[in-house]
Amino acid sequence: MSQRNDLDFYNRVAEEWWCETAKIYALYHLNPARFQYFDRHIADWSGLKVLDLGCGGGFTSEFLAKRGAIVSGIDQSQNCIDAAQKHASLSQLTIDYCHGYAEFLPYANQAFDAVVCVDVLEHVADLTQTMAEVHRVLKPGGMFCFDTINRTFKSKLTMIWLLEDWLRQIPCGIHDWQKFIKPEELQDLMLKTGFEAIEFCGFNVLGETVRENIAAYLHYRRTGAFKIHLSDNTSVMYIGKAKRQ
Repeated sequence: MSQRNDLDFYNRVAEEWWCETAKIYALYHLNPARFQYFDRHIADWSGLKVLDLGCGGGFTSEFLAKRGAIVSGIDQSQNCIDAAQKHASLSQLTIDYCHGYAEFLPYANQAFDAVVCVDVLEHVADLTQTMAEVHRVLKPGGMFCFDTINRTFKSKLTMIWLLEDWLRQIPCGIHDWQKFIKPEELQDLMLKTGFEAIEFCGFNVLGETVRENIAAYLHYRRTGAFKIHLSDNTSVMYIGKAKRQ
């Protein structure tokens, strides 16, 4: 059986991060849809101090920097940080990258106006400690913007059996279904941590049935783009926001 939650994968593919023909580049295409949602809650990112938590090779960090945010990016993969720094330099973008872990953020209390965390919460070693750290580094009233994966039979079917085991579009072992997070669990943890104004929304990347999943995948293979829409269906992926009290 392959290892689950295999985070060393990101070290192995770091040099391919900005290669448009690499499978990892699919993540690049998710940001416009994500920010259709995040922009509802933060209308203007210009001048805001934003932490990209789990920044990988820098897709979201650069997206934010181009919109005028003052961006810090942190990731558990040193190879990804190296790739992110190299690409930011080539793009002439000022982004403060560092290697580190979500459970032990090397930032002062109340350092950020917003924390953005995408494709990450389902991978962290300690979700409770991660949420405590996000709360600590946010200013009062600061916004936490995130997406993650629900722990349902449907998410196992879609994210693991379909995308990992059958289509091989996600490396086998990158996800551990046991670490997926039910919205009600995340909401309960956030409330206990000191967040308010919590909201979740379905982040529908591949449709809602297996037939739609395959059609969406084939569309992506032809066009390089996803047909993403937001809905009230959180059964696979969901996106959300919460405010620090």
